[in-house]
Amino acid sequence: MLIDVPGVRVGHQSLGDTGVTVVVTEAGAIASVDVRGGGPGTRETDLLEPHNTVQQIHAVTLSGGSAFGLAAADGVMQELEQRGIGFPVLGEDVPGPRVPIVPGAVIFDLLVGDAAHRPTAADGAAAVRDAFAEPAAAAQTSGSIGAGCGATAGVLRGGFGQASQQVGEFVIAAGVVANPVGAVVDKTTGRLFGDGARAAVNVNKFNELKGLLTKLNTTIGVVATNAPVTKAQAKRLAMTGHDGLARAVRPAHSPLDGDTLFALSTGDGTGVGIEEMVALSAAAADVVEAAIVDAVVHASSGYGLTAWQELVEQ
Repeated sequence: MLIDVPGVRVGHQSLGDTGVTVVVTEAGAIASVDVRGGGPGTRETDLLEPHNTVQQIHAVTLSGGSAFGLAAADGVMQELEQRGIGFPVLGEDVPGPRVPIVPGAVIFDLLVGDAAHRPTAADGAAAVRDAFAEPAAAAQTSGSIGAGCGATAGVLRGGFGQASQQVGEFVIAAGVVANPVGAVVDKTTGRLFGDGARAAVNVNKFNELKGLLTKLNTTIGVVATNAPVTKAQAKRLAMTGHDGLARAVRPAHSPLDGDTLFALSTGDGTGVGIEEMVALSAAAADVVEAAIVDAVVHASSGYGLTAWQELVEQ
């Protein structure tokens, strides 16, 4: 789970056929991003490049609604500002405005349910409130929740999934909205590409399924760790996280996907050694792959979409 990483909160606003998921780091986090898909819908990604000035962010917004859903980040900013979270423009000890730094990405889900139903700024604010709610039970939920509500994974219903892994003294985790153009199931064996040990689906029933009328999709997510990586090292974790996406989805990073992975660290940014970075990079791919599987296997059917669990052979 993403909340296995100290300093990370997760909140959702589920709207049935679309929704918002927000990953909050109220004390700030070193962050970067890697965009691999040919059709991304993103916000504030340029500032996350290692050569640019901003070092810390305060939340990442993942949303449905295609480009319309980028508006959800406005509400995330407003809610964080009200909580006193953000970059202190005049300095930490000087009264003045705080500007929350909130990058984000969206998935295309307009053909699921009502195309005119899209997340708003109010929904982004609600997701932040959920992130601060106690207990944090919703933060541990996977499947048809938050930004994963309207997700599709090839011909199956997609969703929001999570996974975490211990790497030495550190934790690395991923939260992914699985909404790819590509398939997550091998049409010959019925096995998930990302987890061949799981039960196979009924191949005949699977191959009879029809996809949506468009191939406009996207897989987006967050890789988080408490390892004290630098901004450049966070960029490397975002890059290697895409290896896990490519293992779980085939094909990945198509011209019609907007595949985007953010990487953030709640550590102090002093950096880790090469051996630790190698281990963290390998784990980043593993947790992204596992999070995509988690999203698919916990998704529920609805809106004319078939869930993986309906097709599993007992």
